[in-house]
Amino acid sequence: MAVATLIILPMLYRGNASGHDMQFHVASWMDVAQQWRQGVLYPRWAAGANYGFGEPRFIFYPPISWLAGAALGSVLPWRVVPGALIWLTLVLAGLSMWRLARSALPESDAILAAVFFAANPYTLMVVYFRSDYAELIAAAVFPLLVLGILRITANDRKAIAGTAVVFAAVWLSNAPEGVLASYSAAALLVVLSVIKKSLAPVLAGGAALAAGLGLAAYYILPAAYEQRWVDIGQVLSIELKPVENFLFTHADNPEFVWFNWRMSMIACLMLSATAIAAVFTARRRRAAPEVWWTLAALTALIVCLMSRYSLPVWDHLPKLRFVQFPWRWLGPLAVPCSIFLAMGFSELRKKWLAWICVGATLAVLLVAMIATAWWDNQDIPDLKRAIASGQGYEGTDEYTALGGDRTDLPSDAPRASALNDDGDPIDAADGVRLHVQGWDAEQKHIGVESKVPLNLAPKLEYFPAWHVDVNGRPATAIPAQDTAQLLVPLQPGTYQVDIRMAHTWDRTAGGLISAFTAATMLGWALAAARRRRIRAFPTS
Repeated sequence: MAVATLIILPMLYRGNASGHDMQFHVASWMDVAQQWRQGVLYPRWAAGANYGFGEPRFIFYPPISWLAGAALGSVLPWRVVPGALIWLTLVLAGLSMWRLARSALPESDAILAAVFFAANPYTLMVVYFRSDYAELIAAAVFPLLVLGILRITANDRKAIAGTAVVFAAVWLSNAPEGVLASYSAAALLVVLSVIKKSLAPVLAGGAALAAGLGLAAYYILPAAYEQRWVDIGQVLSIELKPVENFLFTHADNPEFVWFNWRMSMIACLMLSATAIAAVFTARRRRAAPEVWWTLAALTALIVCLMSRYSLPVWDHLPKLRFVQFPWRWLGPLAVPCSIFLAMGFSELRKKWLAWICVGATLAVLLVAMIATAWWDNQDIPDLKRAIASGQGYEGTDEYTALGGDRTDLPSDAPRASALNDDGDPIDAADGVRLHVQGWDAEQKHIGVESKVPLNLAPKLEYFPAWHVDVNGRPATAIPAQDTAQLLVPLQPGTYQVDIRMAHTWDRTAGGLISAFTAATMLGWALAAARRRRIRAFPTS
């Protein structure tokens, strides 16, 4: 807690560090909080995105970070929410690592490992330069996934449910981290099965991972199925592909290269520290072989996948390319790095030297980060005003409807307008009257009176999940050419047009899978508890 406080301390007097994803996350939190006030408990549509046209952001982006940010923003001033979320996440990270480290280290050394993990250089880069709060949360629980795999290998059946919950939490926090966690867990289970000379770890661990995916199915299934409705390939646009983000890359963009080289130096620091500490603690592998070899295997996997020679693997392994940045493996690398360093420091006779080294390293990194981070006190007030006024905020390319260009959407468009077949506006002089009767995030109600044929054009991006009723009967909506704005063709007459976000079959199926998985796990846990009680108190 003290280390977490020290890391966010500069934000108390300098404002928030405005990293790459700062506005994306804060805008999402504010949008969700606003929808809660409208009665939408679990939003799917980011109503303020694209300056009011919206986008299906909350279908595709995992929910834990935007739910947590909105919850904090409902009870705290928005300007302190990023710092509060960072603080809570860093404390969670320390506790997670402490729990894992206790399986191989004495109490004091486990605390040292927790401090290393909470304040590792990659975390500081995420806090001060990337502002990727979702990835920060996912990385915070990663040590518990490693712990669960170790406990499963030790034939602890109770660990299966806990590992499933942690694995689901990673996927529900950040999708790229979910991919990293999936490959990491699979590799560790194979290594431990080789050590144990048994398939039991792979079978039990596979069941835990499958259950975790089942728990997260209410998010994963809709996100996977509805990708066909948006331009999801934009997530791998220029400067976002793995081939462009290996260590020490070269490009024509100086700012991009500056950040990549800075991240590359952080990677070299962490990789060197992990390798050196692993060599000096190699003799500990006899006392705790599962822990040591698990961490060594994870380090080897990360080193291979951060190498430029692993590009064919990135291109062919399922979904791995959507991680985008090979240096994202530094999040999982922080686990073996922290424990190996704590193991190395535990060999010291004077433990206070370890704490001095930790403090000095943290101080140097913090000073460097604070001096070069971008501080902007206007981001949050500006977003708050834009969302409250209905002006909205910038959208994202990968959530734009297929065939549309979000940059062509008119930011000053009214909530409802009438267009002819050529896309030109039709006004009252042409015999058209429009009346917006209701306008919430997931429901729009518009009255139309027209003497001519028209295309009703609400300020709304087209998405197949929008269900349109005209005078109480289902009607067809079409996307506008170039912009993909939602259009409702109407003949002359008087109409009541109701537009709502429908509950699609994939969302229903995902919810049912999650509910079934949770019920099955609960039933299994209750049955196991009953068997333990019977063994403890047998009947006469």
